[in-house]
Amino acid sequence: MGVWDLLLVGLVLLLGLCGVLVPGVPGSWLVWAAVSWWALKDPQPVAWWVLVGATVMLFLSQVVRWALPPRRLRTSGATPRMGVYAGVGAFLGFFLIPVLGAIPGFMGGVYLYERLRLGRHGEAVAALRTVMRSGGSSVLTELFTCLLIAGAWLGAVIWG
Repeated sequence: MGVWDLLLVGLVLLLGLCGVLVPGVPGSWLVWAAVSWWALKDPQPVAWWVLVGATVMLFLSQVVRWALPPRRLRTSGATPRMGVYAGVGAFLGFFLIPVLGAIPGFMGGVYLYERLRLGRHGEAVAALRTVMRSGGSSVLTELFTCLLIAGAWLGAVIWG
């Protein structure tokens, strides 16, 4: 697979990661489509294993999301800017503290947004709890799964 093809797959993965944070955009399906496109264009065993792993992880993610409360983020006061803070926090956390850092990064991004908006620690923590209870955990589950898939793809491209 050429460099331009890999760059396009990476861009679709990035679009899917951003799409997880935007309501109505099928972000996880864009991530899966990018990985399947890569596996079909570069039929090597590692590519197929990443595709199988991505499929299983996305299926399990959907099962977990169905068990969580439905998304009602708008009623909790979540804004698109909060989504940006949470997404950037999860992305930075994923790479700064490998893999598991996405979870505190996501929550740290929401906390930082609320702290800047409200100005006090106690109110920001209360707002973070409200956001996580009203659908933030569902978004975090989907984003974490997509970050894992993107990381597996990146690892397979670099070392595979």
